[in-house]
Amino acid sequence: MAIASSNIRELQPQTFTRVLGIDPGLQVTGYSVLEKIGQGAKLLEAGIISTKDSGSKLLHVRIASLYESLMEIIEQFKPQSMAVEQLFSHYKHPRTAILMAHARGVILLAAAQYKLSVTSYNPTRVKKSLTGSGRAGKLQVQWAIQRELGLVDLPEPSDVADAMAIGLTHIHAISIEKPELL
Repeated sequence: MAIASSNIRELQPQTFTRVLGIDPGLQVTGYSVLEKIGQGAKLLEAGIISTKDSGSKLLHVRIASLYESLMEIIEQFKPQSMAVEQLFSHYKHPRTAILMAHARGVILLAAAQYKLSVTSYNPTRVKKSLTGSGRAGKLQVQWAIQRELGLVDLPEPSDVADAMAIGLTHIHAISIEKPELL
């Protein structure tokens, strides 16, 4: 089923590259908004979207809360692209994968409604992009983010750090693979 054209929202064309990095989760979704500056990146905003704040444990209410919050972020920062962590779940926890898929689905819907390009990155690629090792620990990734963005403190919580890492990975990828987007 195609998205009705009345549901597609047009953002004004921009002359910069702005990326929305997303670490999807049903309870807590991390996000970051990064802008490509020369050979580096600038952090515009980062935070979490908590569906616990919706005041409900009902799945459809929490998904609606995530969707509405994400739409506000897209409206405010007008990114051209979205980078999302790939869904990963251990086979022993299929319920986790299903719940994550709900969150990921609404995130991708928001991107589609604003005609954002979407790229998914697996955690190993993100770690390798930032640290040179696909097996880097969370602390190594946080140090790399802190250094690259010139942050005073390590990025926290981990949902936010992961969203920043995903966004930075995308900026690195488009700088190498598609310089015409810059």
